Amino acid sequence: MTSLDLGPLVLGGNTFGWTSDRDQSFAVLDAFVAAGGRAIDTADVYSRWAPGNSGGESETIIGEWLASRGRRDDVVIATKVFSLPARPGLSPENVRGAVDDSLRRLQTDRIDLYFAHRDDPEVAQADYVGVFDELVREGKILEAGASNFTAERLRSAVEIARSAGFAGFTVAQDPYNLVNRAIESTLVPTLLELGVVETPYSALASGFLSGKYRPGVAVDSARAAGASTHLDDPANLALLELVDTIAAARSVSPAAVALAWLRGRPAVAAPIASARTPQQLTALAESFGLELSSDEVDRLDGRMASTLT
Repeated sequence: MTSLDLGPLVLGGNTFGWTSDRDQSFAVLDAFVAAGGRAIDTADVYSRWAPGNSGGESETIIGEWLASRGRRDDVVIATKVFSLPARPGLSPENVRGAVDDSLRRLQTDRIDLYFAHRDDPEVAQADYVGVFDELVREGKILEAGASNFTAERLRSAVEIARSAGFAGFTVAQDPYNLVNRAIESTLVPTLLELGVVETPYSALASGFLSGKYRPGVAVDSARAAGASTHLDDPANLALLELVDTIAAARSVSPAAVALAWLRGRPAVAAPIASARTPQQLTALAESFGLELSSDEVDRLDGRMASTLT
């Protein structure tokens, strides 16, 4: 079980250096902590996909913000290793080099939560479990997490760590939202058994659950293509209508309802969501103190029961 206080929402840093420039990113980060946010998630590969980027841009911006604002002790910083082409995979040598690179970009002496961005079948699990433990003992990271692992591989990694007396994975990170609930039957039971908590990404289904994507409405957004795919399923449109109804009754944004629902799911510590601007963050912050009633949860669960696999 994690000892980290992640707060009600983890701020995704994937927009920093991509759809948010440095000044916009600083404004979002300022607004997030002002609203009571306490955890920020990034990765060494963010945001390599943007033209002219090579990776590490998000970490660099967060590091500059931490140094500028003097807020390092006020927030939990999570980042990841595996996906950056210059630092691929989970070999112990690569992980050691990657963590030092991230520490330098983040301008910090420790990473609170260091994720394996995905499993690496080419490296023995004992080897990468061992190097994460080594980093904990050295004080370079406080805890280790596993992102995009199958239930079987997460279980074996945790069991290896426990058998060896190593610091094992305490947090998972996987896609999960009102539209995509697949992990409820495949991964969540394992998380509960192992005492590992979940911090879901894609919490708003690529922005679909924010409510700004509607049939016949063109949205100028880098995520429009992904969000618009959900509009083809009548069940998703019915879900969005229900989310709208609950949001209107509560005088909050649809995003706040979707995030509050996710935060209340078994094994979930806090969902991850990103904002390009402080205005977008306002909708996310409305979820911080929102607790859905059992009736509202039942209505949302019932609407999407047919999507469970």
